[in-house]
Amino acid sequence: MLQELEPRVRSLLRIIAGFTFSLHGFQKLFGFFGGMGGSGATAAFGSLPWVAGVLETFGGVVLLAGLFTRPVAFILCGQMAVAYFRAHSPKGFWPIANGGELAVLYCFIFLYLAIADGGPVSLDRIVRKKSA
Repeated sequence: MLQELEPRVRSLLRIIAGFTFSLHGFQKLFGFFGGMGGSGATAAFGSLPWVAGVLETFGGVVLLAGLFTRPVAFILCGQMAVAYFRAHSPKGFWPIANGGELAVLYCFIFLYLAIADGGPVSLDRIVRKKSA
């Protein structure tokens, strides 16, 4: 019985991960939710945090909708791997100690979605049905 729910729960995982991931981008690009570092600041145009904010905002929203799930999830997985190794791992080995546990979780959630797909509740399914 639980196995039958897996595709729908995968869609739910994609929706929640896309939504929460996009919030990080809204912080960086628009200063929402306290902005970067809680100061209301936004990332400077063209900076590395700005590029991350673009990926997080638009990648998260596209993932939320379930459009181009596999390639978008793959790109975001790579972004989180880079974020972990550039920003967190220099502070220490363990993710709990270096503040990188969220980057690790997102990385592996996105890797899973890149391989498994976004589930039945997605724009990918609608597009696929129309083209078939």
